[in-house]
Amino acid sequence: MRQLKANSYGGVVLRSRGPTEYDVAICGRMADGTWRLPKGSPDPGESAETTARREVQEETGLAVEIIDKVGDVNYEFVRRASDTRYDKTVSFYLMAAVGGDMANHDEEHDIVKWIDAASATRQLTFDNESRILEAAITMAQERAAG
Repeated sequence: MRQLKANSYGGVVLRSRGPTEYDVAICGRMADGTWRLPKGSPDPGESAETTARREVQEETGLAVEIIDKVGDVNYEFVRRASDTRYDKTVSFYLMAAVGGDMANHDEEHDIVKWIDAASATRQLTFDNESRILEAAITMAQERAAG
C-alpha cells in the first residue's frame, strides 16, 4: 500500500453573541449525517491562508478574513480504490465573516448554519474538530479581553 501526505485548510468562523459568547458556522451532509467545520484542499500553487479563505467561502457562502491560526488536526485514512493510505493534516484558522450569504454555499454540504458555539462542540461529528472549535473560542475570548 502506498503512503502519501495530504494537507487541507479551513476555518472556524465565529460571530459574537456578547462579550464571551459566539456562534459558529458549521456544514452538514444529510447523506452521512456529518457536521463539520469548513475545509478543503489547495489548488496548485495556492498558499495555506488563501486555500482556507477560498474553501470557507465556497462551503459557507461567507466572505471571511483570517484573524489567527488556531491549530492542526492530524488523522489517517485509506482509499482502497487506489490502495493508498493518507496521513492528513488539516490546519484551521480563526475567522470572521465580513460579508456573503450562507444561501450561496456550494453543493458539497446540504446545510450550512450558524449555531451557538457551545452546542456546536457537541454537534460536530469529529472530536478533533470540537477541540479546534474550543481552542478558537478561547482565542476569541482572550482577544476580546485585550
